[in-house]
Amino acid sequence: MSNASEAMSKVLWAELFPAELIARQQECPIVFVPLGLCEPHGQISAFGLDTFKTEYLCARVARQVGGIVAPSMGYHVHEAGPSAKFLEDNVGEHNPFMSSVPPYVFYHFFLYQLRSFYNAGFQSAVILSGHGGAHVHDLRQISRMFQEQTGMSIWYGTDFDLVEGTYTGDHAGKYEISMLMHIRPDLIDPSKKGLEELDGAGGRLAAAHDANEATREYGEQICRACELALSRIAADLGQRSQAVTNRMPLPYEVVEDLWSQIVQSAEMGTEHWAALQPRAGQSPVSEQSRWKPYEHIRMRD
Repeated sequence: MSNASEAMSKVLWAELFPAELIARQQECPIVFVPLGLCEPHGQISAFGLDTFKTEYLCARVARQVGGIVAPSMGYHVHEAGPSAKFLEDNVGEHNPFMSSVPPYVFYHFFLYQLRSFYNAGFQSAVILSGHGGAHVHDLRQISRMFQEQTGMSIWYGTDFDLVEGTYTGDHAGKYEISMLMHIRPDLIDPSKKGLEELDGAGGRLAAAHDANEATREYGEQICRACELALSRIAADLGQRSQAVTNRMPLPYEVVEDLWSQIVQSAEMGTEHWAALQPRAGQSPVSEQSRWKPYEHIRMRD
């Protein structure tokens, strides 16, 4: 690969030299943000499936349409609210070895992530999460609040959103396992399926029943569809974005004011925050379950 070709292929913020970052940003002032989580995806899959999906898609699209890929965020929301019952049913009392944090920790930090992109001069942010759940509603709401405050254009969604109506997303089923088979075949090992039957191995560990139907070819189809949809989203944002010079940095006080609004809205019930309590009609978590303490939580200042 020539030096010029190598420079063009570099899209990761962490790998760019200052002159390279400035050039890419001036050409296309969009930042791609991969979000994921380490969590069980069955005995046959690596824990980081969610993160690998988004890193792959963000880098592929940034090379096609321009922009820069921010460092991945490998911590996310999972134990709280509706997720507590999901984990009881699909993981049980086994150690899930998850990189999960409380919503109020993640949401507060998410605001500061957005601030870092704004202060770095990006006009738009494409935030792609490989991990779905009730928190998606909340993070879209926070993105909208930040956008209204600053004028920065933000798209937040999951890979499931990108192919809605064409492919059906899942958790560690035919959809997700197929994607990882295509992206990182070295991190899928069907021979480990027998571990589900062994005492102390954690059973299915949240694997869907149709995981056996996964194929690398199906994963490639899903990834292509995701890429196409994400490229369209980024191109649309890019048409409405221009490089920013001499932007005044956003101080901490603005972020803290937004956070105070979020906490107050949760305490007063003026806004719905989906990851803080079970969904309407959802069965309660068993009293003896390790997940019971996280079924109902509050936003904290």
